[in-house]
Formats: sequence, C-alpha cells, structure tokens
Amino acid sequence: MLQQSPMYAYIPVKDVARARQFYEQKLGFKPKMETAGGVVYDCAGGTSCFLYPTPNAGTSQASQAFWEVADIESEVAELKKRGVAFEDYKMPGQDANGILNEGGAKAAWFKDTEGNIMAVIQSL
Repeated sequence: MLQQSPMYAYIPVKDVARARQFYEQKLGFKPKMETAGGVVYDCAGGTSCFLYPTPNAGTSQASQAFWEVADIESEVAELKKRGVAFEDYKMPGQDANGILNEGGAKAAWFKDTEGNIMAVIQSL
C-alpha cells in the first residue's frame, strides 16, 4: 500500500536561515516554496525534502537521508570544492576521500549545519 506512494524526507533544523545557506550555497539546492517556517526543495524523480524548524535537529546518530548518485567520486570532489566536509568513520574500506566501498555500493557521509548526517550513495 504505502510502497506504491511517493516518499519524501523531513530534515529537522534548529536555524532555518543557517540551514538554507548550507543547502542552497554548498549543495546547490533551489527552493520550491517556503511554508510553515521551513522550505521545500525538489529533487530528482519527483522527490523532495522539507527543512523544518525544531529544537530536536541534529540529535539522530544515524543518517537522515541519502542521495543516489551515478559517480560518487565526482560528487564528493565537487561537494568538497564547495566546502562540504565528509565524515571519517575509520571503517575498513573507507578511502582518504571518506568513500566506503562495501556490499555492492559506495557511500560517503557529511553533516549539515544542524548536525544531521546525510549521505551520497552509488550502487555498483
């Protein structure tokens, strides 16, 4: 039932203005609309995410969302040029760029200004 419906990501933020700077300047997002104190961004495939204000932002120790990319090395390099810092979890198989190659996929993680853990993934 629900699997047949689109799914969208909520991204909790403490400071909407600060988070918008990160998502718009560092990640290159363009806002679709502002609503309820937050902002909506469209992504590929008809998906979108919603930044919303909450004091609970950044409290999860797990990834909030991920973007599936075709070439993770290029994506990570471009994001680093824009000032995005990638996490080093010291996992076996994680290279100097923060990319982990394991289980038929490559993944790299970064935190936004609110402490949310985000990821880019490339399926192999």
